Formats: sequence, C-alpha cells, structure tokens
Amino acid sequence: MNGILLIDKPMGWTSHDVVAKLRHKLGVRKIGHAGTLDPMATGLLILLVGNATKISQYVINQNKSYEGNLRLGQETNSYDSEGEIVATHEVNLTESIIRECALQFLGDQLQLPPMFSAKKINGQPLYKLARKGEIIERESRSVKIYEFLIQEITLPYVAFGVGCSKGTYVRTLVHDMGQKLGCGAHLSALRRTKIGHFRLEQAAVLEDLLGMDCYEIEHCLLPITDIL
Repeated sequence: MNGILLIDKPMGWTSHDVVAKLRHKLGVRKIGHAGTLDPMATGLLILLVGNATKISQYVINQNKSYEGNLRLGQETNSYDSEGEIVATHEVNLTESIIRECALQFLGDQLQLPPMFSAKKINGQPLYKLARKGEIIERESRSVKIYEFLIQEITLPYVAFGVGCSKGTYVRTLVHDMGQKLGCGAHLSALRRTKIGHFRLEQAAVLEDLLGMDCYEIEHCLLPITDIL
C-alpha cells in the first residue's frame, strides 16, 4: 500500500496518535506524517504511506495556510490556550491598530521557537524541559509570513488567516503580536487549511476513515506523483 492520505485531524489528537492509529488499522509499518499539528489544532494532516515516506521532504518544505483565533489580554506559558496564564492586561485597542499591527509581520521574520514545542535541542524535546520548569536558550530562525489577514474582531478575540513558510509557529506569531500591541495574546484556536497545493476540502474525516475497511481506505490514497 503506497500513497498520500489527507486527513482532517480532530482536536485532542497528536500527529503521532493519528499515525499510530492508521499504522495499526492498515497493518502497514511505513507510515509517517508531513508536518506536525499540535493537539489543540485541527485540520489538514498529510500521511505518507509506504514508498511515499521516501519523499516526505517535498511535502514538509511546502508553504502552509491556517485559520485561527487569538485572545488578547492574556499571555500563557505555551502561547496557546492549553498553557497556564502567566499575565493579564487590559485591552484598549481600536480595530485599525490591530489590523496595522498584523501588517507589520508580513515578510521575512525571525522567530524564537517556544519552549512548549517538539523542537529538539541536544536530543531532548523542548516541551519535556518546559514541563520541568526549565527554560533554555534557543536560536531564532528565519520564517516568512506571506499573508496575515484579520478577518473579524470581537474583543478580546480576533479571527485571522495566515499563509506562511515551513517551520512557522503560529502561536509564536500570535504571542509576538500581543507583545507588540502591549497587551499580550495567546492562540485560542487553529485550523490548517492548506499545505502546498493540498487543501483541507480534499481530506477525509479521521472518524470516517477509522470506520472503513483497508480496501476502502486504499481507495482514498492519492498517488505519490501528486506530491511532485
């Protein structure tokens, strides 16, 4: 069994959880995902099955698009709603200030990976150190924000859309925007809608896939050439 499986990941599942479940379901050892989604995030997750795992870098290097919500006035240690609130502030901002601030993040940016992330330093995932209360020095990395659209503002919540390069942490983008606005912010919801030319509309709901037999799932696979 070889090919590309597009999945609409539900909230609460890690990307590894999805891979493990499908590996057991299909009885196929070689399955991997191309681009991690945090447990709180939903949306497009690409699984590569069989020989498709050999060209994972072609997918990982693609640009990605998201829709999400941020909450102004609250900072958390994980930069999202799953973390502990570490600071609260009054929110006295106009819509124009918020929209103008978002425009300042377009283009090339230097991002500091959050401590609550799967990024490894000296072989140790940062989130494991963060859970012990440790904060270590990290190197900023270059990312590119192609689009940062403010869709709706209902203070203290802001709905937005983002198009970005690989390796971009949307919750870091939200955190940095909160710092620039002077009131703090954290990510309250996130949904990935696109990876390269693959779109969420093409994806199967995970619960539906798990209700299928292996023959039916095989017919959901896209050919490897679709990556190229």
